Amino acid sequence: MFTLHAVGKTFPDGLRALDAITAEIGAGEFVALLGPSGCGKSTLLRLLAGLERPSDGSISWESGRQPGPGDIGYVFQDATLLPWADAASNVFLPLRLRGVSRAEAAPRIATMLEQVGLADFAHTMPQALSGGMRMRVSIARALISDPLLLLMDEPFAALDEFTRHRLQEDLRGLWRRSGKTIVFVTHSIYEAAFLASRILVMSPRPGRIAADFSTPLPDGAARRGSPEYAALVADITETFRRVMPA
Repeated sequence: MFTLHAVGKTFPDGLRALDAITAEIGAGEFVALLGPSGCGKSTLLRLLAGLERPSDGSISWESGRQPGPGDIGYVFQDATLLPWADAASNVFLPLRLRGVSRAEAAPRIATMLEQVGLADFAHTMPQALSGGMRMRVSIARALISDPLLLLMDEPFAALDEFTRHRLQEDLRGLWRRSGKTIVFVTHSIYEAAFLASRILVMSPRPGRIAADFSTPLPDGAARRGSPEYAALVADITETFRRVMPA
């Protein structure tokens, strides 16, 4: 889908966040950006979204053009829902901003809420939803425009372990069904190993790609308990031991 060519990012205050990031991301991949806090994972995601520009290097897209409105969905660490709007209205927001009428969007809103397990909560306000449910609304909102690329910045970090596991399973299932390209930021080795089809391990700042793991693990509920999963976690952990400063 796109290629990063020696991408670097230096902020105006002189902070070097990323250095010489080179990678190819194929259509339909679920790629986890895994690394310690402050290594530039979120900065890289913002570059992919077009919210920041590289200081050096470039990002080239297979289509030959920068993605337009609706081509990229973005899920933040916080659900960032409009507190005065119900779940359906929050999901509708990207389409409303593009001039789509509520009547025209209604079937798509209903479909997205059903896909994230919230069909019965369309008219529920955010303050009446649990943290996990609010994040589901945020994911539905990001997908309502049928984006080519879904960017997710540690969306489950603030959730309890039970909710986090459930949403991880739901997200992986949604990816398998939809075939979307997903780039997912996390600092959890276990989360990356469970979710992704490929893991890019980043070194401490300035962030570089220290390792690239594929994850040919069994799918479904058995994935987390498989010997292959345990071996992958051990391999990634050993990589971190090598790249982290003493």
